[in-house]
This record gives sequence, C-alpha cells and structure tokens, in this order.
Amino acid sequence: MDDVLKRLLETEHKAELLVDAAHAERDRVLDAAQAETRAAEAQLEARLPELRAGFMSKAEERAGQSISEITRRAGERQRNLRQLAESHEQEALAAALAMLTDPAQG
Repeated sequence: MDDVLKRLLETEHKAELLVDAAHAERDRVLDAAQAETRAAEAQLEARLPELRAGFMSKAEERAGQSISEITRRAGERQRNLRQLAESHEQEALAAALAMLTDPAQG
C-alpha cells in the first residue's frame, strides 16, 4: 500500500513538473511572439514614410494623367463645339436677320 501511495505521489509530482514546464514553455512562446510582433510593428512603422511616399507619388502620377485626359477631352469638346458653331453660324445669322426684318416670323 505504501508503494502504491509513493508511486501515486511520484506520478503527481512528475505531472506537476510537466505542467510547470508546459507553463514555462507557453510563457516563453508568448514572450517570443510578443517580441516578434513588436519587431514587425517597428519595421512597419519605420517603412511608413517610404510607403506613404510611394503611394503619394503614384497618386500624383494618376492625378496628373487624369488631369491631362480631362484637359484633352475638354479641348476636343471645345473644338467640336467651335466647329459646330461655325458650321451653323450662317444659319443663325440668317435666322436672326429674318427675325429682325420680319417680326411675324418669330
């Protein structure tokens, strides 16, 4: 009976040692993970200005391209409107003259 009790106590002691070792390993893993996380955050923080600069550069480039495209389209539209106005100028002048000379037509 004493041997059984002794073995049970030894087994319990071994189990406690295993639990303590598992807790220590868990704490070590958590500490390592936290350290890696802090290092990754520091790297990201250090790269933020570079990332922002790259983003801003690309955004400015796209904005410049958009402005150029809008300006080009506006110029084309203006030329088309001018051509349309010139092509109908004679008709408009004739219609205006007719309205002035014959008010009953208007």
